[in-house]
Amino acid sequence: MFILSFFFSSPFRRYAQLLCLLAGVETSAELADITFSQNIPEPSFRNHVQPILTKTGCNMGACHGAGAGKNGFYLSLRGYNDDADWTAITRAAAGRRIDASDPGRSLLLLKATGTLPHKGGKRFETDSPEYQTLARWIAAGSLSPKMTDLKLERLEVLLPQSMAKLGETRQIKVLAHFGENRIEDVTRWTKFTSTQETVAQVDDSGLVRVIGSGAGAISVWYLSQIAVAHVTVPWTNATPTQPLNRLRSRGFIDDQINAKLVELNLPPSPPADHATFIRRAHLDTLGTLPTKEDVRSFLADCHKDGQGARDALVERLLRRPEFVDYWTYKWSDLLLVNSRTLPPKAARAYHRWIREQVERNTPWNIIARDLVLAKGSNFENGAANFFILHDDPRTMAETVTQTFMGMSVGCARCHNHPSERWTNDDYFAYANLFARVRSKNSSLEAERILVSLPSGDLAQPRTGRPQKPRPLGGKTVDDSTLPDRREAVVDWLTNDSNPYFAKAIVNRVWANFFGIGLVERVDDLRVSNPSSNEALFKATADFLIRQRYDLKSLMREILRSETYRRSSETLPGNREDTRFYSRYHPHRLMAEVILDAYAQVTGVPTEFKRSTDNGDNFALTYPKGTRALELPDSQIASYFLKSFGKPDRLQNCDCERSSEPSMAQVLHIANGSTLNDKLRSEACSLSRATGDITTDIEDAYLRAFSRFPTQSEQSRIMDTVKSAPMSERQAVLEDLYWALLSSKEFLFNH
Repeated sequence: MFILSFFFSSPFRRYAQLLCLLAGVETSAELADITFSQNIPEPSFRNHVQPILTKTGCNMGACHGAGAGKNGFYLSLRGYNDDADWTAITRAAAGRRIDASDPGRSLLLLKATGTLPHKGGKRFETDSPEYQTLARWIAAGSLSPKMTDLKLERLEVLLPQSMAKLGETRQIKVLAHFGENRIEDVTRWTKFTSTQETVAQVDDSGLVRVIGSGAGAISVWYLSQIAVAHVTVPWTNATPTQPLNRLRSRGFIDDQINAKLVELNLPPSPPADHATFIRRAHLDTLGTLPTKEDVRSFLADCHKDGQGARDALVERLLRRPEFVDYWTYKWSDLLLVNSRTLPPKAARAYHRWIREQVERNTPWNIIARDLVLAKGSNFENGAANFFILHDDPRTMAETVTQTFMGMSVGCARCHNHPSERWTNDDYFAYANLFARVRSKNSSLEAERILVSLPSGDLAQPRTGRPQKPRPLGGKTVDDSTLPDRREAVVDWLTNDSNPYFAKAIVNRVWANFFGIGLVERVDDLRVSNPSSNEALFKATADFLIRQRYDLKSLMREILRSETYRRSSETLPGNREDTRFYSRYHPHRLMAEVILDAYAQVTGVPTEFKRSTDNGDNFALTYPKGTRALELPDSQIASYFLKSFGKPDRLQNCDCERSSEPSMAQVLHIANGSTLNDKLRSEACSLSRATGDITTDIEDAYLRAFSRFPTQSEQSRIMDTVKSAPMSERQAVLEDLYWALLSSKEFLFNH
């Protein structure tokens, strides 16, 4: 390799490239103008020692990277603090871990090779590259990290042919691009992780083994930088290629998804019937069921012009007042409207502000800008409560990225992020942008005034000094030109070039309509967690940017697509698909939507009471007829909502809402008061039954399932009703409604 280094840095570089090709050594396009080396004449602590300590697990949380270290030897987690680690190795414990006169007698090597007892066991052999590199670093004087050390600029991942077959193996090669056009093969010291273990697995050397069909990714981690290699494994369905190439399309969403289905050899399910579509679209857009009159009218229109009727329905839904209720509630979850953490008057102002933005269809980038730059009274300007809830520069920095970029940076508060490229320095430079925002008391009780100060910085605990303010991945901010540092935040955050802002809101909206995000979890966007369809993700984000962040335009595009219209029924060839939208993914309805649907079907509204009394600004009992999706506060005394996963709005994380089934849910539907009391109520729609058995059965199905009963269902129920005495027919109808409202068809959107 030394000879190759000479040739690549000489006029013979072209011949060296030819030698590499003949020898089977892969090179990148840039090799004509770089120095390639694998054996470093003088290893540096930052670029060569730290990766070895990381790859061998020495600085992991289970070993010396633990908070208290191990046996008196402390290293920073994953090597985020070069200076402290160098001191711990070369100066701590009277310098006994290093022997410059005889590197082989250094404790650092004796314990790692198992020559001396080591609780961590043997980490490498004496003839390994790890041993040789560390020994040469010690022999060269154990040089400390220097400002002049070459900086890692990017990682290049080489994976021969991303398309693979079951049982095949692929070897990943990782090249580290440093400054001064230097590239090093760092495959041996890279950490590998498979993001889809059911598709591809990877060992410590970067050897990928394909074990299942689908699309997987291998993330590589070296010196706090992350890159991803993609692996695509088509299903082995006996599906003719030609029909897949003729899939219907109504825009870029269908184009991208159809292309992925062809690539994976996944047959799509047929279109859903019209009754399923109207129910699905109502629940996903409004959080309500269509009325029986809506269903009858829509089905009649579809007989004349199905596509025209569907498009007209979409436009009506986007104009309905329930649209405002539903999306106000969704964004209130995201923005944590809660009278437990805010004074009631402030919580109501916050909720009112969010509702106004939804009513006006305010673009998402403007909503983000107004929230981040908010000032003044949190009673008068509801947006100010976004900061009041997170009244600390670090918490605010984490909240902004989680809310508007779908990304958690909290790990970087203590150490370099383990699954993103953000370092501890990046974190505190970013958090320092919020260091000059303060809230102060006013003359009114519980009111807070948000102000921006001309001075103030956030010190980084590791150094005791503030980092120069800088957005994540952005440029250092010049304080002298900005009266408020937050202006730099919003300019960077909402800039079209920000790779996360548009994608984060696209992912949230997409998950609402399809039951699963392009990235799962929806607020876990990171390099090491790629989407199921990168081309579609980018195209959808680009579309939203072109529409100037008009969320209704995005929703309209989704609702009109052939992909959204697909049936949830599986085919033999797509039964295993859970990520590529060959079919609609059934998902359980939100707790609030189920409760409102019970009230809508039975005609008996739910009575809501506050769970705590924090003042008289929120009524303790909400007006009769208030729907769950109209509630302005999360502090509600409702066993049903709690059991079915309503979030408390205390964490800025989508994980706070749960759709997991539980025995408590089953028992409450079967024996609890929520549904049974509504069915027994004199106000229940059952009391208005027509007496015509056929009509009453049809009404029950139209109300609950938005469809007519099948002939088999109709005949079985009629037989049951007719066989019952007249005095018990009302009870039989009550049982029918209970059976419908407790069924999977009712509780799930499909």
